Formats: sequence, C-alpha cells, structure tokens
Amino acid sequence: MLRWTAIFFVIAIIAAVFGFTGIAEGAASIAKTIFFFFLALVVITAILGVTVFKRK
Repeated sequence: MLRWTAIFFVIAIIAAVFGFTGIAEGAASIAKTIFFFFLALVVITAILGVTVFKRK
C-alpha cells in the first residue's frame, strides 16, 4: 500500500511541475486516501496483536 501511495505522490508532483493541476490534485487525493487507509490498518493490527492474538 505504501508503494501505491508513493507512486501517486510522485505522479502528483510531476503533474504539478508540468502545470496539470487537476491531475495533480486527483493523484494527491488518491495518495492521501490510501495512506490513511494504511494507517488505519496498522493501528487495528497493532491493537489486535496486543489484545486478541496475544499468545500465552
């Protein structure tokens, strides 16, 4: 997921440099959404790893 976020971020930067603001805005929005989805999954996995899947 972080790879896709980085790809969309690079696309947004390149598009912004060349003046394609609509494409840059869309790619940045997609990158931000994927990044926050990734963070949510990391937090959920960490909480479950500490509580539910704790081995005795």
